[in-house]
Amino acid sequence: MINIIPAIDMIGGECVRLTQGDYSRKTTYYKDPLEVAKRYEDCGINRLHLVDLDGAKAAKPVNLAVLERISANTSLKVQYGGGIKTREALQSVFDSGASRAICGSVAVTKPDNFKMWLTEFGPDRIILGADTRDGRIAINGWLESATVGVEELIGQFLPEKLAHVICTDISKDGMLTGPSFSLYAKLQDMFPDMDIIASGGISSWEDILELDKLGVKSVIVGKAIYEGRITFEMLKESCLRNE
Repeated sequence: MINIIPAIDMIGGECVRLTQGDYSRKTTYYKDPLEVAKRYEDCGINRLHLVDLDGAKAAKPVNLAVLERISANTSLKVQYGGGIKTREALQSVFDSGASRAICGSVAVTKPDNFKMWLTEFGPDRIILGADTRDGRIAINGWLESATVGVEELIGQFLPEKLAHVICTDISKDGMLTGPSFSLYAKLQDMFPDMDIIASGGISSWEDILELDKLGVKSVIVGKAIYEGRITFEMLKESCLRNE
């Protein structure tokens, strides 16, 4: 079964969701992200996707205190992204308890740095954030577009044994209209050994089953859970089936 990774997006230390990456279209769901992290842990979830939206805007991690609390008070393996532009920032994320760090913009703007990090920290600890809008990679909190395409970006880091890629179709993110099935299927087919992590647009359990059928290895789910389209009970049942 496809690996389900619930998402917690943070602004001001609170659990929020944006629509299509628009900071002006924000909904707050939980004041304390640790509360919802514990609910996921109780369901049997083992990985958590933690996004520092303040950090993405500030170009440095801002909500590390939340990461520390979740890491200290749950057994969840946290993958953390948002504002990781320097080695110091990357180290601070690991020091705060993350098992994996998500790096997007730096892979586009300073690919040599990203290659060094893959080599230094190991490909299992570094995730490439390949967020796309209209076929082009979006960087710096999705506020800018680069000229490089998703496949080209992934291909650059194969010699360094890149193993994990989160691909978000920004046009789908937070819209609850279904993910870009063909995009994720194509990427998983092109890079069969890669952990392609689908993100954006998940609206129902059927969407997850369809991605699983297409062979996609992991999926991030956020708004569909907070809006009750995918329930905590469904997550629990799925985890029990996969034990």
